[in-house]
Amino acid sequence: MYTPPSFQVVDITDVHRTMREARTATLITATHEGLVGTMLPVVLDEREGSMGTIYAHVARANPQWKLTPAGEAMAIFAGPEAYVSPSWYVTKHERGEAVPTWNYVAVHAYGPIEFFDDADRLRRVVTRLTDVHERSGKDRWAVSEAPADFVKTELKGIVGLRLQITRFDGTRKMSQNRNAADRAGVIEGLSKSDRDEDRRVAHLIAMTNPNDVL
Repeated sequence: MYTPPSFQVVDITDVHRTMREARTATLITATHEGLVGTMLPVVLDEREGSMGTIYAHVARANPQWKLTPAGEAMAIFAGPEAYVSPSWYVTKHERGEAVPTWNYVAVHAYGPIEFFDDADRLRRVVTRLTDVHERSGKDRWAVSEAPADFVKTELKGIVGLRLQITRFDGTRKMSQNRNAADRAGVIEGLSKSDRDEDRRVAHLIAMTNPNDVL
């Protein structure tokens, strides 16, 4: 992923935070039939491997797991993003020298991928995924609440995957390349948006030190 140094994220803790908050990833594998991609809910085990390990599952009917990958797989995690209007820049009003841009957060995680259909491993993955996403709910549901035979049948319809991260690209573009007045203008503009994500980006700009390499 192309990442100018001023937007590069190198802190693994920050990368993991982006991955957890994204909750889903697009899994890309290169195969003899071309590129294949699937959007998946994932769970990150930060303690497994030097950079963490991703677990998820695909439908058994999905051909991606049957196609032998050529080299590494890639998981794409998308964070908050927003359009940035030149009209918010002080620079634009002073000199007219401004163009639109996009602020965004993204992580690309790479590593060897393993697909598996062992029932016990699958159940652990499904249980972990469920526990992560049920954690904040009032009426929490657990895999153990479903009848054992039903769960066994459902597990036959999926295939698990494990991607141990060996390298990553992380980027956080939050107007670090603009002066303080322009950044303030972008924060004000996005803060007035009706879109929750725009307002979240405004908060991230305010929290991002333009002099930091994360």
